Amino acid sequence: MSQSVVVVIGVGGMGESIARRLGSGARLLIADFNAEALEAVRAQLEKDGYAVTAAPVDVSSRESVCALARQAADLGPVRTVVHTAGLSPAQASVAAILAVDLLGVALVLEEFGQVVAPGGSGVVIASMAGHRNPGLSGEEAVQLATTPADELLSLPVAAKERFSGPGAAYTFSKEANLLRVRAASSIWGARNARINSVSPGAIATPMGQAELVGEHGDMMRRMIAASNAKRAGTAADITDAVAFLVGPSASFISGTDLLVDGGVTALATG
Repeated sequence: MSQSVVVVIGVGGMGESIARRLGSGARLLIADFNAEALEAVRAQLEKDGYAVTAAPVDVSSRESVCALARQAADLGPVRTVVHTAGLSPAQASVAAILAVDLLGVALVLEEFGQVVAPGGSGVVIASMAGHRNPGLSGEEAVQLATTPADELLSLPVAAKERFSGPGAAYTFSKEANLLRVRAASSIWGARNARINSVSPGAIATPMGQAELVGEHGDMMRRMIAASNAKRAGTAADITDAVAFLVGPSASFISGTDLLVDGGVTALATG
């Protein structure tokens, strides 16, 4: 019997932690746009005994994501797919965030929805920001959920001129991720597979630390201090949530989002 394949897209702090948790005993395929970071993580995982393959990927490119999905399927039955790749407002422009955080997620859902094995599962890493968007009209929500990925950036609601800055584009993209995952559940379900999302809060990874010292850092620190957890999250917190959602204990869960933010969103909406 072929070894099950675990795919982790994005090898930052959360991605590497997830790969280590889920990759033991499986054929692990890791992918990232940053070739240097990808090779460093691959080499360390291999040194630590993982059966790991590394592949470059540009999640904003249909061709690149399709090639990654084919490579995964060639390795064996694709049982687990975790998409962590993304850009934060402190890292990128409006256009880049829309291309990676909005289009990239849609492409991964579509392409891996065609190769995931029966009984397989997937998780998209979204963000608590997706729960804080001022709101979309019903028509806009349907468009973002169901428009083919290649047409997403042509929607009027996704026009880059609409956004006041990277933060607004990020929040919009993350809300769209939740809508896409919900809609993709029926497509993945046709293959007897599940797909969910996790929405992290402030997490103490390099990307999260950059946000905490950025433009909105003071506000984020105040929210963390007033929250239930009273701390930033760790990569392990998110890894635990992902492991639950892709595992047998979550076999009755698909098309939903797990908010892992220490209570920050509850504080803001309570």
